[in-house]
Amino acid sequence: MDRAFFRRAGLVLAFATLLGAAFSGAASAQNLSRAQMQAVRAACEADIRATCPGVQPGGGRILQCIKANPDKISQPCKDALVAAKAASAQ
Repeated sequence: MDRAFFRRAGLVLAFATLLGAAFSGAASAQNLSRAQMQAVRAACEADIRATCPGVQPGGGRILQCIKANPDKISQPCKDALVAAKAASAQ
């Protein structure tokens, strides 16, 4: 397998971890549709790469990085996280 595959797999895991932590539990994150998860990923991927490049996924570390750097996170990413959180609450 090539390096790009593992990088992509790591980002997918990072987003899953981010969403799970953002919604305070795996059960809530499971309520998100695939489209909602993809929307968050599309909106936030560049922000996470630029703002948190050395942060290892897991344990809520990416979410902590985002919370610690709100001024570096784009509005579309923030909007996608808020929308996904609202959808998981329903």
